[in-house]
Formats: sequence, C-alpha cells, structure tokens
Amino acid sequence: MRLTYIFTSLRLILRCIGIVILAPVLVALYYGDYSSVMPFVTPSLICFVISFIFKTRSDTFESLNDIKKSEALCVVALSWIMFSLISMIPYLFYGLSPINSLFESVSGITTTGASILTTYDYPKTMFFWRSMTQWLGGMGIIVLFIAILPQFAVAGRQMFFAEAPGPTEDKMTPRIRHTATAVWTIYVILTAIEVILLKIAGMPLFDAVCNSFSTLAGGGFSPNAISTMGYHSTAICWIIAVFLFFAGMNFALLYKIFVNRKISFIFKDEEFVTYCAIVLVFAMLLAAVLFLEHSYNFIDSLTHAVYQVCSIMSTAGSASADFALWSLPAKMLLFLLLFCGSCSGSAGGGLKVIRWIILFKYMKKEVAQILHPNAVYPIKVNKTILPVEVIKQIVAFVFFYFAIFAFSAIVISILENNSLIGVTGSIATLGNSGPGLGAIGPMGSFDSLHPVSKMLCIFNMLVGRLELIPFLAMLHPDFWNIK
Repeated sequence: MRLTYIFTSLRLILRCIGIVILAPVLVALYYGDYSSVMPFVTPSLICFVISFIFKTRSDTFESLNDIKKSEALCVVALSWIMFSLISMIPYLFYGLSPINSLFESVSGITTTGASILTTYDYPKTMFFWRSMTQWLGGMGIIVLFIAILPQFAVAGRQMFFAEAPGPTEDKMTPRIRHTATAVWTIYVILTAIEVILLKIAGMPLFDAVCNSFSTLAGGGFSPNAISTMGYHSTAICWIIAVFLFFAGMNFALLYKIFVNRKISFIFKDEEFVTYCAIVLVFAMLLAAVLFLEHSYNFIDSLTHAVYQVCSIMSTAGSASADFALWSLPAKMLLFLLLFCGSCSGSAGGGLKVIRWIILFKYMKKEVAQILHPNAVYPIKVNKTILPVEVIKQIVAFVFFYFAIFAFSAIVISILENNSLIGVTGSIATLGNSGPGLGAIGPMGSFDSLHPVSKMLCIFNMLVGRLELIPFLAMLHPDFWNIK
C-alpha cells in the first residue's frame, strides 16, 4: 500500500468536501441566519488546510490510474471517517457535545437517521445540513467525486466498488465515471420531482427540500420533530412512501428503464421482484394487524403499513406514526424487516435483498446435494451462474454481519440494562435503518445511551454503510504493508 496514492486521493476528496460543506452558508444567508455562517466556513477552511498538508513531493494525479484495490479500500474508509469528523464540526457550534456531534454526523452521512436530538429548537441551516449529509451519503461521497473529478477517470473503478461492494459489480455504462454520473443524474431528478410533489401537497418548501433529501437517500432525518407524522397529511405520507420505495431500488435498474423506455426490465430482475413481494406481503400483513388491533380505519391502516414497510425496507427509518406504541405482532413484523435491507445498488443499507436470495438458493442447493451428492447444482441469479468465490464471500459476509450484530447487541444490552434497546439499536444502526424500539423508537432519541453504547452505534453505522468489506480487509496483516 503506497502512501503517496492515499494522500493524493485524500487531497482531492478533501477539496471537494471543503466546497460542498459551504452549501448551507447560502441557506444561512437566505434566511438571515448570519450566526450559522462560521459553523460551515470553519470546517471548509480545515479541509483545505489538511489538503495542503497531505501534499507530497511525488504528488501527481496521473499516478492514481494504477491504484490497487487495497489502496482504494483504504481511501474509501479514510474518506468516510474524515467526512464524519468534518461533518461533526457544525454541530459543535450549535452546542452539541463532541460524542453527540459525531453520532449525528455519522448517522447523517451513513443515511441511518438515528438521532440524539431531544429538542428541535435550532436554526433552519442546521436542519438543512442534517438532511444534506444524508443526501450526499445516499449515493456515496466517492461516487459523487468520481462523477465530477476527471482525475478519478481510471482509478474510480476500484473506489466505486470499494464504496458500494455487492455480490455483482453492476455497471450501467462502459466508463465508470459515466456510470457514477448516470447514478447521480437519476438521483437528482427523483429528488427534484419529490420536492415539487411535496410542495403541491402542502408541505412548506424548506421542509419539502429537507425531507426529499432524506427520502431519496434512504435516510430518516426531518426538520419536523415527529417526522412525517407531524405533517398530518395522508397525501404527503403516500408521496414519501413512493419515493422511499424508489430509494430502496437498484438505481442501475432505474437507469436501464429510463434509457431503454422499457418497463419490462423490472419483471426480469429477480431482486426487484423479490423486493416488491416482500413489501407487498409485509404491508398487507401489517395493515391487517393495524386494522384489527388498533383504532385505524382501512385507509389509515393501509397508509401507515405501506409507509413503514417502505421506510424500513429502504432503511430510511422515518415514521408516519409512532410504531413503538403498536401491538407486539405489528412491531415483530417491522423488526423482521430490519434484517432484510434494500436492493443492491440502491441508496439504502442493510444486508440487501440479493444476498438473501443467493443465501436461500445456496441452502436449497446444499439440501438437494444431501440426496444427490454427485449432482451439480449451479446457483443462478437472473439466469447468470454465480462463481463459487462470490457465494463464499456472501456466506462469509452474512456470518461477520451477524457476529458484529450479536457482539454489539450484547454489549449495549449490558450497558443499558435493556435488551430491547441493545438488540433493536444494534441492528438498526448496523443496517442503517435508524430508530429501534423502546426509548430509541421513532419519537425517541439515542441521547440517553451510555457513551460506549453510542460509540458502538457509530462503529456499526460506518461498518454497515461500507458493507463490512473495507473493515474486514483492514483486519488482514497484508493490508498494512506500507511502502
């Protein structure tokens, strides 16, 4: 691993972060909130200063063209850590403690949506920044920089798949930079459409922008203290639910539909069909529970059921109702969804639907080979045979995922003396799903947690967003062979 390559890449990324973090200054000036200028100018200056410090003698952007996979993994991991630390600085200006600032920052950029806020008596600029961090993190900060930085034209491929690893490397265009641009184009268009629809539905423009940022990112932050429930509008619930569903979709699939003008593509994609089936089945079951066991009428039962299922499947975590107050069957249905996740190539997090599909096919194959040990049962996804190496990686991924979940759940349960908080808080942060149940429910806060619990949740959020790969790679001694 060559330090020159690492520092050169980080210099470029820091410059971009330094520019991006100035966006809330425009919001502050528009609303006359001049006290909110320094909270964003300061971290911007810090980015440029650190970028200057990272300059080396052999620093040439052309050298990035032969960056290795280990170096790309390191750059991605360090980029997210640096962005987390820089993004926490504005919260310090607003009076949050260092650990709470870091928690809110990481929750934002990983699109988790878990919050430590206990009051919403802050300037609009801060709420804009909370939602904006989610929007940037939704498609990935590295993917954004690959799209806008010509220096990453070649090296971007390694970083693109290091940031959003999956069972398959799904490219939409021959050039990885064009792929990154296409992803962000779809992302921006959908965000703009949602802003317009929410404004038409009666939501204030500022709230419409913030909620759209969070929705398309598969995040859960809202300028409203009680999330979507605070707008008391069925129309707004359905608009956000639809875009939450889009947030959980594979953006490569959306791009293919957009370019080829063929809706038939979605019915040929196993992951999307399974994703739809899960949403439909769980929404119907939840609607039935809400209608029979709660005081909701048919329309309200269906609205809240569809909304919460789409919210958790896309790992957004926003709420149209306080589901922590629902009956046990309703909460169990939502709890099961926390382990599912969105589609690969989406803005959402979690284990991803495609991994569950492959895992179940692998289990089916193993059962069949008990009866027919000499038979060959290739595992196919979308009529393509998966290599054995990919299947092994998925099995290992799932093992480590649940190992991290179990460890953090046990530790947090002990620290908080509450197994409900420990279990739901761990899977909600590792899966980037936002709130859990009990005191950390949709209308609750993570603020009361023990500092060690908060740090574990922060670790879970980062590891979950990067899908474990950079973290696991760093555990190998060869990764630290520095030159």
